[in-house]
Amino acid sequence: MPEEMKPVMGKNFIHDFIDEDIAEGGQYAGMQVHTRFPPEPNGYLHIGHCKALIIDFGTAEKYGGICNLRMDDTNPSKEDVEFVEAIQEDIHWLGFDWGDRFFYASDYFDKMYEYAVELIKKGLAYVCELSPEEFKAHRGDVGIPATSPYRDRPIEESLDLFARMKAGEFPNGAMTLRAKIDLASGNFNMRDPVIYRINHAHHHRQGNKWCIYPMYDFAHPIEDALEGITHSLCSLEFEDHRPLYDWVAEHVSIPYHKPRQIEFARLGINYTVMSKRKLRQLVEEGRVSGWDDPRMPTLCGLRRRGYTPAAIRDFSERNGVTKAASTVEFGFLEHCLREDLNRTANRVMAVLRPIKLTITNYPEGQSETFEVENIPGDESAGTRGVTFSRNLWVEAEDFLEEPVPKYKRLYPGGPECRLKGAYLITCTGCVKDDKGNVTEILATYDPDSRGGDPADGRKVKGATLHWVDAATALDAEVRLYDNLFSDEAPDAGDKDFLECLNPNSLEILTGCKVEASLSEPKPEERFQFMRQGYFCADSKDSAPGHLVFNRAVSLKDSFKI
Repeated sequence: MPEEMKPVMGKNFIHDFIDEDIAEGGQYAGMQVHTRFPPEPNGYLHIGHCKALIIDFGTAEKYGGICNLRMDDTNPSKEDVEFVEAIQEDIHWLGFDWGDRFFYASDYFDKMYEYAVELIKKGLAYVCELSPEEFKAHRGDVGIPATSPYRDRPIEESLDLFARMKAGEFPNGAMTLRAKIDLASGNFNMRDPVIYRINHAHHHRQGNKWCIYPMYDFAHPIEDALEGITHSLCSLEFEDHRPLYDWVAEHVSIPYHKPRQIEFARLGINYTVMSKRKLRQLVEEGRVSGWDDPRMPTLCGLRRRGYTPAAIRDFSERNGVTKAASTVEFGFLEHCLREDLNRTANRVMAVLRPIKLTITNYPEGQSETFEVENIPGDESAGTRGVTFSRNLWVEAEDFLEEPVPKYKRLYPGGPECRLKGAYLITCTGCVKDDKGNVTEILATYDPDSRGGDPADGRKVKGATLHWVDAATALDAEVRLYDNLFSDEAPDAGDKDFLECLNPNSLEILTGCKVEASLSEPKPEERFQFMRQGYFCADSKDSAPGHLVFNRAVSLKDSFKI
């Protein structure tokens, strides 16, 4: 993305904290601001992740600092190299780069094990044999401390059992390693939390080397500290986990500074779900065509639909960074896209539901070319030639044999209409098949109105219509997308989100006609189809001779700023 198109991150409460920290006398005075983005590679990034991504990379960018990309691969069950590669591609697409600062949580497994052993030796961790069900029963309640019959287990015994856990002697769920903190804490995350569990699963990088894996709350602060992170920026659900983050950083012997965790509210958008588990379910059950289905909130889905990096970054910046949870209208994301594409997308003509128009007084066999602007008002975007002849394609909805009141398009005896950039025409009649269906519109044109303006300056009362020359038109498939869910809050309460799916979220139109300039569009190249909306060439299915365009967003903007 060109530098001039990148929104500059505005000041927010996170930056207030950072300003204090790096000021003279602050805990990170004289240090370079260092953040990280740590996605779990068990799915594709979605628009919700995008907020954290932009905050992490954008904050580093704002302060002239650095941001690490780290794959949080501590749970091997659903993780895969496919997701690692997709995450990297999405981040680059948004215009960010991590340079040589790419890490995996699994890079630190040996070190984490050493720190866990250190905690046991300090009397700050113990092996617990409570089953998951027993663990819940011993968790206590508000005002009632948790309990564990294994809390006073001798250090040597815990060391032996933990080594045997690592060696694979016990099945999943048989034992855990718990931090020894405070069973009576009002913060349940501090009630001797589990920091290691047994999981006999193949790891996408470590293979079968490990059968015990650290919990995120234990791994996260260690990873941050080892990488020299100054500010660990994360979503608000980790606020109650911060005391545990600080406890781990303080009690293991990492020879570096201790990072500061700061939390912000997650992004919620109506008419969508952003649970990775639910998105995975949609893919695995075939309710969408894949993670990159243009109806999905994934970045690869939005990209395939026609969204731009600039629009998504602008959307994130304009939503701000706060501590207050809120739900943003999907219409605002569409609004940001319209603003961007209005500046950058070439205007072209496409007829989605075509009907033939014959200009009866235009000479047979004659053709001419009109030079039209690609982007009105932007001379740098250049022009292109559009051919015109006796036979054209127009939208079927632009003709009515019996007009309704105030109808200003084509009908026999109706007003003059302007063919965009070409001539004025007047409808004189139509041709029907033996079933009474209109198959052709007949009209005459004013030869002295080339360019769409009458020579005598008379007022044109009819509408301006888009068209495509039948002699040079190309066939295309056009996919019209709507919200995947018909319910504004499909994720709320006890709703079954699958029952909220919109049965009309995709309409496929075949036999559409597009102008010849669209013969070889680049994958994901975006256009404004005049009077129709903004579209892009489908990155998977479109090819010369088989053109496929996805509607990114309609022209009409109902969102109110």
